[in-house]
Amino acid sequence: MEDNIFDQIANSYDSEERKELARIIANAIKPKLKESKNKSLLDFGCGTGLVGLELAPFVDKIFFTDSSEQMLEIINKKIIQGNIKNAEVIPHGSTAGIRVDIIIVSLVLLHIPAVSETLSQLYSILNANGKLIIVDFNKNEKINHPKVHNGFTNEELKSLFENAGFKNIEIQTFHHGKNIFIGQDASLFISTSLK
Repeated sequence: MEDNIFDQIANSYDSEERKELARIIANAIKPKLKESKNKSLLDFGCGTGLVGLELAPFVDKIFFTDSSEQMLEIINKKIIQGNIKNAEVIPHGSTAGIRVDIIIVSLVLLHIPAVSETLSQLYSILNANGKLIIVDFNKNEKINHPKVHNGFTNEELKSLFENAGFKNIEIQTFHHGKNIFIGQDASLFISTSLK
């Protein structure tokens, strides 16, 4: 679950398939952002910003962070080229000083070895009553890869969220796709929980 692989693939990351999946994910997140026009949002593990940039018009301020410097360079170029005034890139490891109302984590948890610690970190970044929105893959036993989790069950997620302090946890499957998870058919869930 190394960071450098994402530096290596950053320049070719925005494939048509990834763009389409990002649109599907962003469209699932948008209804969760009702009444968020005056709120701040952190796209944690933003990659090249395919999901977060779609959400920028729905919030007052959006922050992007990722463990890959190359990904952050690409998102920064997109922000400048798109003249997106409410967006800011935060270097990896520099989130300690910020507090936000909403955090989105899209297709990131599967790459994180220490999920519990990451959820606790995200909890500390959220303002009171802040919202965590996670999109990732449902558990898929066909996936066996040394660098990623093979998805998550609702029970696993609920336990992880509760242990980190989150409440009002909602999880639902919203998309089934062909060859979207390491060459396998898979389904995506969206979860929301509150601090």
